[in-house]
Amino acid sequence: MATPSAALAAKTARVTAKPAPRDAPPAQPPAAGGPVKTEGDRLAIMAVQSEAARRIAAWVVAARDNGGRPYVVIDKPTASLLLFDGKGVLVGQAPVLLGIGIGDDSTPGVGGKELADIGPAERTTPAGRYIAKFGRAFGKQRVLWVDYANSVALHAVITTHKAERRIERLLSPTPDDNRISFGCINVGSRFYANQLSPMFRKAGGLVYITPDTRSLDDVFPRVRLLQYLSQARTN
Repeated sequence: MATPSAALAAKTARVTAKPAPRDAPPAQPPAAGGPVKTEGDRLAIMAVQSEAARRIAAWVVAARDNGGRPYVVIDKPTASLLLFDGKGVLVGQAPVLLGIGIGDDSTPGVGGKELADIGPAERTTPAGRYIAKFGRAFGKQRVLWVDYANSVALHAVITTHKAERRIERLLSPTPDDNRISFGCINVGSRFYANQLSPMFRKAGGLVYITPDTRSLDDVFPRVRLLQYLSQARTN
């Protein structure tokens, strides 16, 4: 979900059988994020995530909800991504750019709109649990589809419009300026190419996105079972 671009016809084309993500990925975007190397790194990273992200991460492991597949937790309050392998081990983290609209649902029919017709309030990154797989988008680009019906993808940061300063937004020390996209999730290119893509390329994985305004229990009702799952695992 990026701003319209003359260089990418997909941004102004109506969605067909193979839609264009609301942001179209670039050929060579720059990097952000990096690997997690030690247990101390893992604890330090988790300490700065929102309570919602920590609860989701703990629940996925306790419930084995990922079914042995890799997964990511997108923490909207901190504009960050946590990458886990199929065993639930935190293997990477990176800042992300999110939809400029504050909200947790996609407007009905937004996936079929031209970008010029998507208002600022509709440019949301939807919250929830998604089964994500790589697939073709408009122009034969491959993207990690998160919510195919609503044209939401996870891809490398786009740099078409210099005035948007997307790279600088990714690298800034706070999440205050990370709301810029049409709803797609942008991440640094090296992290995307070297860590995330290899893990999801073969069979996909899961994406869990924390809410902006709705309660965590509303979006992820099964997370309320975490304490019982944890007790069952230790008994």
